[in-house]
Amino acid sequence: MQRQRSLLILILVLIIAAITVIATIPIPLGLDLRGGSQLTIQVKPSADIPQITERELEGVKKVVEGRINGLGVSEPLIQTVGADKILVQLPGVNDPEQAERVLGGTAQLEFRTQKPNTETQLLAFQASRAELKGKQEELRKSTDKAAIVKNQEDLLSNNQAIAELFESTNPPLIGKYLKDAYGEPSQGNNWHVAIRFDQQGGQLFANLTKNLAGTGRSIGVFLDNELISAPTVGIEFAAAGISGGSAIITGRFTAQQANDLGVQLRGGALPVPVEIAERRTVGATLGKDSIQSSIYAGVGGLTLVLIFMVFYYRLPGLIADVSLVIYSLLTWSTFALLGVTLTLPGIAGFILSIGMAVDANVLIFERTREELRAGKSLYRSVESGFYRAFSSILDSNVTTWIACAALFWLGSGLVKGFALTLALGVGVSMFSAITCSRTLLFLAISIPSLRKTELFCPNLPASNKAEVAR
Repeated sequence: MQRQRSLLILILVLIIAAITVIATIPIPLGLDLRGGSQLTIQVKPSADIPQITERELEGVKKVVEGRINGLGVSEPLIQTVGADKILVQLPGVNDPEQAERVLGGTAQLEFRTQKPNTETQLLAFQASRAELKGKQEELRKSTDKAAIVKNQEDLLSNNQAIAELFESTNPPLIGKYLKDAYGEPSQGNNWHVAIRFDQQGGQLFANLTKNLAGTGRSIGVFLDNELISAPTVGIEFAAAGISGGSAIITGRFTAQQANDLGVQLRGGALPVPVEIAERRTVGATLGKDSIQSSIYAGVGGLTLVLIFMVFYYRLPGLIADVSLVIYSLLTWSTFALLGVTLTLPGIAGFILSIGMAVDANVLIFERTREELRAGKSLYRSVESGFYRAFSSILDSNVTTWIACAALFWLGSGLVKGFALTLALGVGVSMFSAITCSRTLLFLAISIPSLRKTELFCPNLPASNKAEVAR
């Protein structure tokens, strides 16, 4: 009995927490519900790169992601399509021409020289930018458009201030001279980034490093006029600079950070043109209609399910209805906490998972009725119903999770949203069916006035009623 009370307290705490989360954290809406723009970017080969491979496509995608940050878009979707296209979905962007201007064109990578006596200023600006970037990550889950715009304006001002601390070489050392860049392990758990130039770029890089060696000033690595790295050059290279066309950027890089910087450098070095192959605009009216229709469908379906469960299963059905309400609250709050972007297929996955939760209760209650008809007591029947149905519930949910994993791994875009919401819903439904329904049902049978045969199994043979009443 003490265990049932503890579980009941846990359920009440979870309900209160779920309601608090739902009331305070809004769920971001996807492109199909919120409206916005969808762009398809075509990556074209050039004389230097006659064929676009996965490596080049990854670099261009990284550049596109960086440029989208400048648009202040919350929850963008960026994915490769085929061998030479990138699909970009921008919820809430009502000016696709602006997005097209920002995303179009080849990335501009440049190595610049830090101006004398600006070391202290650079450190201050970098600290400020780190703070703004951290705030940007928080705002991506927010619907406060004004705060997002203000953060982007502050970042642009910060980037411009940093850029003014550097100057271009003559001639400029730009991305077309860079042949390769990649992360590789160094001593211990640290990583560094190896870069390699062509012959002309190697000479320009040697001159650049010769001028900066031992001064404490940095090499400014700029991508689309934004500083992405600022390494310094040791005094040992003061005589001839770093020659040979190869160098390493050291630092306390993790494997992920080193690989990301390598991708950024390669993306800025790609002499490949890109163009907007297709542009679509999704109106806000369509999003509102979709939300309204989905809400009507979800509420209508849930209401019919609740009525059926009470009509057919009586008291256990009513308890199942309470568990379904708890399930809905917990699932919705989970979406909010995890920052799930809700799309129309995502709503469909959520509604489908409600059906999975009902299915588990149906299995339990049918097993319970079988035990009652076999002459077992009410307590033993309920206990056996949960115990015997558990394996079937687990098997059905595991197979659903396998299907969700396949859809999430192999699918893209809206298909991934459907798979994610369905998988989360199935996980919470296990808890609501096994824990919530069980706790509430045992609480019910502990009340003498509710230990009536007709409340659990109508038309039970008279010979079994005495056993049930125990």
